Amino acid sequence: MAVQTYATLTAEQRTFYEKTLLTRLTPNLLFYKYGQKKPIPKGNGGTINFRRFNSLPAATTALTEGQKPGGATLSISTVTATVAQYGDYTLISDVLDMLGIDPVITETTALHGEQAGLTIDTLIRDVVRQGTNVLRPNSRATIDAVIASDKLTSTEIKLAVKKLRRANVKPVEDGMYIGIIDPETALDLQGDPEWQDVSKYNGGRAIMKGEVGCLHGVRFVETSNVYAANNAAQTPVKVHHTVIFGKNAYGISDLEGSAGKPKVIVKPAGSAGTDDPLDQVSSVGWKALFTTARLDENAIVRIEHAATE
Repeated sequence: MAVQTYATLTAEQRTFYEKTLLTRLTPNLLFYKYGQKKPIPKGNGGTINFRRFNSLPAATTALTEGQKPGGATLSISTVTATVAQYGDYTLISDVLDMLGIDPVITETTALHGEQAGLTIDTLIRDVVRQGTNVLRPNSRATIDAVIASDKLTSTEIKLAVKKLRRANVKPVEDGMYIGIIDPETALDLQGDPEWQDVSKYNGGRAIMKGEVGCLHGVRFVETSNVYAANNAAQTPVKVHHTVIFGKNAYGISDLEGSAGKPKVIVKPAGSAGTDDPLDQVSSVGWKALFTTARLDENAIVRIEHAATE
């Protein structure tokens, strides 16, 4: 029996399933959006080098008339990362597909699009939120010292911006840095008298997907996929990890764009040959091959804080 796979489906079927998956995938790719993209061409291995030219120091020595100066030497910082593959699938019985009230394969494809987006963005998030450039409200020494009243305020935002500017980190959008916050943190910041809600922006600024407002040179975008976990104190407090970053703070490398557009794989009943002799099982799945790396530790500030739960 010939094996029919996703590759042998009609062009119309492939396009339909890709659109179905991407409809649920795209809203979840918030951390993915701001990373420096560097795809790996097929057949070029799985290791990528992100290269960054370091700034030159000020040339403070006066030139001597008629004499050539020594000249500046370029230096490059390199971050190496290796891609890994991720994915999942669901088996669907012929009975469920025939008797289900909803179009089961289509709905399952949409669900896997959502899963793919959440998976990719979570993996990127967990790399971005690492590092030692950390602030905590009220100068708490450790994450376990954070208490319920240590909510994110404009004070920490200003300190984070100072850190970024002191390190000459370039802004991301319109001369401003990006902050990624969850709904609980957004609620706390919206109570600040200097908070500028996105609905009150003056004309001329394009609003980013998920953007909720700005404060002290930071444009904030909201997602439910911000890392938060209880600390280890006797009275646990959920500590949220808000990240504020500048341009090219982290990089994402994938195989031919598979992180932004994972491969959707639909295999009809009977495609498994003798492993499915009665054409009883079809499957829907996805896979992506990518990696994430922090490119400049000075360009990402993590703020560990409590929030209104």
